[in-house]
Amino acid sequence: MTDKDNILLVEDDPEIARILLDHLRREGYAVTWASSGLESWEDFRKGEYQLVLLDLMLPEMDGFTVCKHVRLISDVPVLIMSARHQEESKLKGLGLGADDYITKPFSLAELTARIEAHLSRYRRYQGSYLGSSSSSVLQQYNDGLSIHPLNQQVMLNGTELQLTGKEGALLMLLASHQGRAFTKTEIYEHVWGQPAEGSSSTVTVHVKSLRAKLGDEPHQPRWIQTVWGSGYRFIGERIE
Repeated sequence: MTDKDNILLVEDDPEIARILLDHLRREGYAVTWASSGLESWEDFRKGEYQLVLLDLMLPEMDGFTVCKHVRLISDVPVLIMSARHQEESKLKGLGLGADDYITKPFSLAELTARIEAHLSRYRRYQGSYLGSSSSSVLQQYNDGLSIHPLNQQVMLNGTELQLTGKEGALLMLLASHQGRAFTKTEIYEHVWGQPAEGSSSTVTVHVKSLRAKLGDEPHQPRWIQTVWGSGYRFIGERIE
């Protein structure tokens, strides 16, 4: 372990959070505390973390949703901690991409051992993963579309498109999971980082604007396909 390991602690109980903060900082970790699901998602998008320590019962956005969104953009270890004992909750969390599940109450020694094991495993494979991943390099698709995730740059036939931040994030989300259908709720929660109540029209408007800038016809799409009654998927063909 190094003092550069940064943990995002997501816990809405201040007393529990303080105990964990004090312990983890004594162990040499840098720790950022978020007390709600929305706050944690915003922190994760802005910061760089090596591990997420995640409660399930959270205000504004539950831990399952936070885990789902984290896993869409990152492979950092996610360790769920919860008072829930039901097998269903454990399986749901692991099914969404969590790496481990620890049930409250737990000993601080056990928590530390699990964190160190996951961080060690993550560091061991991080180099090879980054070396083989195409998520940060120029991605070229059919009909002249190019996406550079690292620079947040989208080109069409050699000309850079002037996309808004939300339009760019929406396209990056869809393109990075080619062929996967996203509901409007999933898109809104991931891109806007807020509960999706009554937000479907916002997503629709942004997709319409994005399509217009891409010159993508809804009835004969080259890249963004409507999944009727659900949402959208990216169907562009990658050029190797």
